[in-house]
Amino acid sequence: MEDKLEVSFNSPQCGWMSIGLQGASGEFRTTTAYAPHKNALAELMDALAEMALGGSEFSRTLKWNRDPEEYDFVLIRSGDSATLEVFEYPTSARDPENRELVFSHTGNARQTASAFFETFRQLFEEKGVDDFRENWHQEFPYAAYENLQRSLSA
Repeated sequence: MEDKLEVSFNSPQCGWMSIGLQGASGEFRTTTAYAPHKNALAELMDALAEMALGGSEFSRTLKWNRDPEEYDFVLIRSGDSATLEVFEYPTSARDPENRELVFSHTGNARQTASAFFETFRQLFEEKGVDDFRENWHQEFPYAAYENLQRSLSA
């Protein structure tokens, strides 16, 4: 049976955003800050778009932070399968010896990207209601969102 991934990104508030990931192997929930990795949301969308398009091999590591903790979101594609790993570092030093794997999911690459897209679609639809720009201290990443949408439509 395929491991289904559920993803949630709640509307940002005061520069913080709640993130949730859940699969058959467990769940991960945290809040992340918009800085210092200001392009993290757009980079995640772009990485998911690239992963969804295909090709046999793909690997990308994205940095997120919580303060003082930091996270790496690692996306790996091999054939049609994708693995998402989330590593937590206790500080911004990002010492590989002190990192901990806090979430892992393996499933179909397009389905994984689609799970993220669904929550990004909700963020996009609510961006005016919750004043995304004011609350995330930057614009919604329209270009990356559209890129992901095109990749999943291809």
